[in-house]
Amino acid sequence: MIRGLSIVVAVLLLLSAAPEPAAPQASAIAASDAPAYTADGSMKLPENYREWVYLTSGLDMNYNTAAPVTGHSIFDNVFVNPSSYRAFLATGTWPDKTTFILEIRGAEAHASIDRRGQSQGATVNAVEIHVKDEAKIPGKWGFYEFGSDHVAKLTARPATCYTCHEAHAAVDTTFVQFYPTLIGLAKAKGTLSPEYLKDTTFPGVPADSRR
Repeated sequence: MIRGLSIVVAVLLLLSAAPEPAAPQASAIAASDAPAYTADGSMKLPENYREWVYLTSGLDMNYNTAAPVTGHSIFDNVFVNPSSYRAFLATGTWPDKTTFILEIRGAEAHASIDRRGQSQGATVNAVEIHVKDEAKIPGKWGFYEFGSDHVAKLTARPATCYTCHEAHAAVDTTFVQFYPTLIGLAKAKGTLSPEYLKDTTFPGVPADSRR
């Protein structure tokens, strides 16, 4: 009996002395959803982006008041890579390698049993990416527009996507004002941009906070 107790004690001592498994490094986690490029510098479309963090959907959004009405509505869905989302929750800012996906789908009326509203079609019409990559992109942030291919070249400056985001974006050239779960956090963290705070075109922050 004494021998049996000695064996049990020895096993417990070995278990208590064994080192705990190392926690995964932040860099390794981020690498799993970091932007990927081809040899010529084109960006690869992430295959699993719909498993990323969903931020919002817009219907017929357009920042140009003179834009013509097409008669066909579109939805856009916004996703962001998970590691950057977690960093934003902690700091209110976007780290390097942040990648936003804008997925564009047509709207369908009277689909299935729906008799009044509009739902999203199954076909993805286009995908756009807004990425922060300080080592590869002049100005840190860049845009990529994907068609039927799964690779796209960097949109060159000065395109209107750059000037619009830089003039109106709520946080670091990103339209956080349209992300309902994040705009309040950015305000609490004090990371809203001066451009956004003085911009009356995109409301979302009470006037008494614009100081």
